Amino acid sequence: MPENETRGIRVHVTSVYLAERSDPERSNFFFAYTVRILNSGERPARLVSRHWIITDGAGRIQEVKGPGVVGMQPRLTPGESFEYTSGCPLKTQNGTMHGTYQMVYDDGETFDAEIPMFGLAVPGSLN
Repeated sequence: MPENETRGIRVHVTSVYLAERSDPERSNFFFAYTVRILNSGERPARLVSRHWIITDGAGRIQEVKGPGVVGMQPRLTPGESFEYTSGCPLKTQNGTMHGTYQMVYDDGETFDAEIPMFGLAVPGSLN
């Protein structure tokens, strides 16, 4: 299970294929991913935006940028965590995601917390 830590912000990701939301005959594959963000640092920080890079099995890249995550901009004090689940459709049976969360300390200093690369794969599609 991929995990990265940047300046005390630890990002852990798991993913799962959702067969009930997929239509393989039309090359529609749907994946859910759960992200847990933990502030293991010494300063409160707010997640203000996200930047995802999604690559499908054919090498097509899609970038997704926007404010917050799941409609929220969580502020994490030291020791606090936030977890959410979202989804990603692909046109292929497998792919990868990675990116960054822009974080802001209370004093206005910003930094990018790295989201580790993780796989999206239909069970049995990779050897």
